[in-house]
Amino acid sequence: MVIVAEDCAFERPSKAGRRGLCGTVFVHKLAGAMAEDGSSLDQIVAKVTAVLKGIGTLGVSLSPCSVPGCLPSFDLPAGDMELGLGIHGEPGIKRSKVTTADEVVKTMIGHMTNPDSQSCLPLKSGDHTHTRYNDCDFKCGYLNCVCVCVCLAGDSVVVCVNNLGALSCLEMAVVSRAAIICLENRGVTVARVMCGSFMTSLEMAGMSLTVMIADDQTLTLFDAKTSAPAWPNLSGACVSGGRHVAAAPATGARPQDDDTHSEGPLSRVMRDVLERICSTLLEKQEELNSLDRAAGDGDCGNTHAQGARAIQEWLQGHVIPGCPGKLLSVLAGLVQEKMGGSSGALYSLFLTAAAGHVTEGRSNAAAWAAAMHAGTQAMRRYGGADPGDRTMLDALCPAVEELLKLTTAPPGGEMVILQAAVQKAASGAEATRDLTARAGRASYIAAERVTLPDPGAVAVATILRAVLDSLEVQK
Repeated sequence: MVIVAEDCAFERPSKAGRRGLCGTVFVHKLAGAMAEDGSSLDQIVAKVTAVLKGIGTLGVSLSPCSVPGCLPSFDLPAGDMELGLGIHGEPGIKRSKVTTADEVVKTMIGHMTNPDSQSCLPLKSGDHTHTRYNDCDFKCGYLNCVCVCVCLAGDSVVVCVNNLGALSCLEMAVVSRAAIICLENRGVTVARVMCGSFMTSLEMAGMSLTVMIADDQTLTLFDAKTSAPAWPNLSGACVSGGRHVAAAPATGARPQDDDTHSEGPLSRVMRDVLERICSTLLEKQEELNSLDRAAGDGDCGNTHAQGARAIQEWLQGHVIPGCPGKLLSVLAGLVQEKMGGSSGALYSLFLTAAAGHVTEGRSNAAAWAAAMHAGTQAMRRYGGADPGDRTMLDALCPAVEELLKLTTAPPGGEMVILQAAVQKAASGAEATRDLTARAGRASYIAAERVTLPDPGAVAVATILRAVLDSLEVQK
């Protein structure tokens, strides 16, 4: 008989002893591999009993679970997390406020390896030992200095990040990364990482972390092929030291990295307009998200906010070029790289097409109208949507149609046309609530469920309103 009891929750376990948690999965795998290889029962028992001394598990959860037909197993207020719980829905040993994945993992591993605990995982960390001569104080500034650094390697481990039931793949990946970094910072070599659902507790929104100290023989057994359908097909390569990010090949200078711009007469005006647009989009973030949740993936506000923050960050370290076309090229590069989503691609197309129509010597109202028209046509050509399809074009096209009147506007009549264009954008955005979506994610949803204005159209109307507000203040 082999009893798996690798729970690290209790510093002073009761008479019942430590619980067996997800470390059981490791024991099954090692024992199965040895049995398949023809080892005797006594050999299997001896090996897994020895390995069990170097396995530890700790769980954390943001919610209880509910046995079908029963109430939740315990009450956990919003914003709290439970540390050290078991797999049968029982509460843990400690409750604290929810914090970042990095902090949670650091707390868990610290608790698991606490030497004062009777349930401690005896994990040996790496260390650097310095031997110093001639009082060099490690600065090596003396000619006759001898400074020796001895690196003591820590244990090699296999890690299992086990989904207790209701965490997303994204959350599990974040926790896995945090576990790898935390262990490597201790000088421990992470040989393998399992991430998934291996020992669950119904719909509990939590995870457990299992660490197994593994020598070469243990790793060979762990890596042995198996027909068990839920066993992950892991690489046999060591995780630590194998994650290298290759530098992307140079593709030429980006407009947003050019620091040779010189300011011009319109620089102050354009800066003020951009600052107003960015602050307004950040204020509208949740409103746009709410509109997008009704017909999309709920991130329209986040996407525009990312673009706004990228522009704000760029503004802090750069001058506004006197040539409006150069500024538009910079903005095109920023939203393409930082904004994300289909909106980022469409805005980049718009700005790139518009940039060639406004220069330092040609930046009057008529030139801006031509730029807006060119940008809108690029959006239509490459995006595939048209006015009436319930997209941002339903706000942009009527506004641009009005702005084209700037080519024949009398002196001093520009603001009246701009005001009318902003009003048409707002009306166009509001009218999208009655349109049937023929493009974008909303086109996949039943028309009777899409009753709110299109978030992309509302964003366009918001940007144009911010432009008008800024210019009216400067006038």
